[in-house]
Amino acid sequence: MKLSAFLAATALVAFSAAAHADDLDKAIPAPGLDPANDAARETMVLAGGCFWGQQAVFEHVKGVTKVVAGYSGGAAGTANYPLVTTETTGHAESVEITFDPKLVSFGRLLQVYFSVAHDPTELNFQGPDEGSSYRSEIFFASPAQEKTARAYVAQLDRAHIFAKPIVTKVEPLKGFYAAEGYHQDYLIHNPTQPYIVINDLPKLAALKRVWRGYYRPDPVRLASN
Repeated sequence: MKLSAFLAATALVAFSAAAHADDLDKAIPAPGLDPANDAARETMVLAGGCFWGQQAVFEHVKGVTKVVAGYSGGAAGTANYPLVTTETTGHAESVEITFDPKLVSFGRLLQVYFSVAHDPTELNFQGPDEGSSYRSEIFFASPAQEKTARAYVAQLDRAHIFAKPIVTKVEPLKGFYAAEGYHQDYLIHNPTQPYIVINDLPKLAALKRVWRGYYRPDPVRLASN
């Protein structure tokens, strides 16, 4: 999150949090295509705004074993916060999610991603954060992930699930680079920070409300892995 965005967030009045929460309470259809995976684990990389909130949401999903905040879409040499915030690196703030596909599928995690983790109709911004590093993007790691992701985006658009078209990109994963340590488990360590209260706690509330069967009250902390 940029300093200007933080200042804007702290200036919002209390009803902003409630309004944001109301936007994140929609159950959406499951992917029509979501093939089974018998592997012991699978990883996926998603971008959808500030990685603090993304990491927090997926750390609370059953079947997820690890979530790392980081950068994807650019080169290794520019994968650091000061450079990424210049919006010149091609990176997006992202999360790498490791999960047990026998407990929660790739498609189910996309369902969470599209329904409560971010707004997939916002182009190059999420909430108070603006720039291509806050874009909505699925970085697929296999042909199966690509096929499922593209089919699901098309499915949701055809059904007019959202008021505006989905702008989520689906591109191959070229690399994922973990963010600096102070970004990891940020919500867990800073639950009362104004940006977190306004923008990210409502996402957790929505996850618990909409996907109660997949919600775990105790997050899988990165520090515990």
